[in-house]
Amino acid sequence: MPAKITATEQNLVHVFGDGYFFEIPLYQRPYAWTEEHVEALLDDLQDAMRHDREEPYFLGSVVLIKNDDDPRSEVVDGQQRLTTLTMLFCVLRDLSDDDELDEFVRQAGSVVKGTQDRYRLTARRRDQSFFETHIQRKGSLNQFLDLDPIDFSDSQRHMFENTKYLRDQLVQLSSEERKGLAIYVAQRCFLAAVSASDGNSARRICSVMNDRGLDLSATDVLKAEILDAISDSDTQDEYAAKWESIEENLGRDDFRDLFAHIRTIHRKDKLRHTLEEEFRDYVLGDLTSAKATAFVDEELELYADAYEMVLRSTYESTEGADKINALLRHLNRLNNFDWIPPAMEYFRRMKGQPDKLLKFSLDLERLAYGLFIRKANVNERIDRYSKVTSAIQNGESLSDDASPLQLTADERSEILATLNGGIYDQYRVPAPLLLRLDSILAEGGVRYQHPIISIEHVLPQNPAEDSQWMKWFPNEDERKRWTHRLANLVLLSRRKNTRASNYDFERKKREYFQRQGTTTFALTTQVVDQPSWNPNVLERRQEELIATLKREWRL
Repeated sequence: MPAKITATEQNLVHVFGDGYFFEIPLYQRPYAWTEEHVEALLDDLQDAMRHDREEPYFLGSVVLIKNDDDPRSEVVDGQQRLTTLTMLFCVLRDLSDDDELDEFVRQAGSVVKGTQDRYRLTARRRDQSFFETHIQRKGSLNQFLDLDPIDFSDSQRHMFENTKYLRDQLVQLSSEERKGLAIYVAQRCFLAAVSASDGNSARRICSVMNDRGLDLSATDVLKAEILDAISDSDTQDEYAAKWESIEENLGRDDFRDLFAHIRTIHRKDKLRHTLEEEFRDYVLGDLTSAKATAFVDEELELYADAYEMVLRSTYESTEGADKINALLRHLNRLNNFDWIPPAMEYFRRMKGQPDKLLKFSLDLERLAYGLFIRKANVNERIDRYSKVTSAIQNGESLSDDASPLQLTADERSEILATLNGGIYDQYRVPAPLLLRLDSILAEGGVRYQHPIISIEHVLPQNPAEDSQWMKWFPNEDERKRWTHRLANLVLLSRRKNTRASNYDFERKKREYFQRQGTTTFALTTQVVDQPSWNPNVLERRQEELIATLKREWRL
């Protein structure tokens, strides 16, 4: 009997209702969404709700092995989304103590219906007890979020961090705002549930849906429309060759991203519909043959050239190129690429003026790291960089204090306060920040090409009771205050060694921080040169490192 395949678009009232009981099978990878993913999801939900509370919001698709009359649904694709949405409902429920919201998390048993208590999502076997005890169980979150996640597995740590992020964000809303969000998410947010009656069919569907080539087909659709608008066949061939040369040079993935960045340069807002729809509306307009050729000549070629310089740090000039490319490499270490559209716009316009490009790159790198360290969310970043792009297009002075390219006094204060705190706890911030700081201390065009770079605490996170560390730091509060701060962090060009992390200071310097008598990083060399590592040393080092960043970024 052939497999039966169905696809239905349903709001979350139905998705987290009695028609589905989701099970994450053993073969699935662990839960891996990070705080950045959850931040983007929550920001998008709140932004969509503010934009138009009645307009449906599409959350994507899930692929299931499921038979019609059986609510049991084995999740082939969509684990990350379903797990995170469950966390969202759990946080909203526990903040409001709303039994209605608990219905999205579990089915309450009923003698009349002949049903038993049952959670609507069963996590992977290794994580289910953890997920049920600490997150799904009503009223468990406060105690859970007070735990120290040091002994959690990677997937459990992600669950902890993401639940904590959701709680920290949602607790700032009023009870009415949280209720409004819950109603919007339940009623106006939709998932496409694609169900197959056997595993082979479900996995084939999943494979097709996740084919990266299909995900990039927006550029193929636009290519056909733009070339079709060119009336002369010989000219069509000429521009098809230009198009394909650009795509081949960038590679298919980067070529797709190029179109997304060009759209942002024109639209100056987040993507609200499909890429091809917004590209037609905000970039191409009513296509004519002249407009089609002008787009390829005046936008696609020039922006592709600028994008390659910015993305791959390949600017060429008789002066200033090394400094400009070093700044671009620092920018590319960040965990977002929202800064690229204004960079493309400026490099396209000022390619032949290295002095202006250097000044712009210094200011853009300062702004980008400032937003990164402040943990500015995706909406704030897009809005800020769109204002920078507009300022460039309008010929405004980018050096004025009022320019969107410059940090405000409040922003500078917030950045300094964050730098002076437990920076290791700032998700994804430590590695780019420490590499940037190390490059300043190295005082040259240092390039980091190590296959592995890890962050090590000098004062260990869990020093032994009889160690030298405890003599230097007998006060537990003081020890904890210093453990995750900038002064106590160094870089290594190897994987972390848990055993070596707890060595006493002299042995740690000799056997762990140095390799064949040398260290790779300036930050680490400074530590090797220290005879001791006590609170006074850390206080002095913290002041020096903060002062270094303060000078570099004019804070």
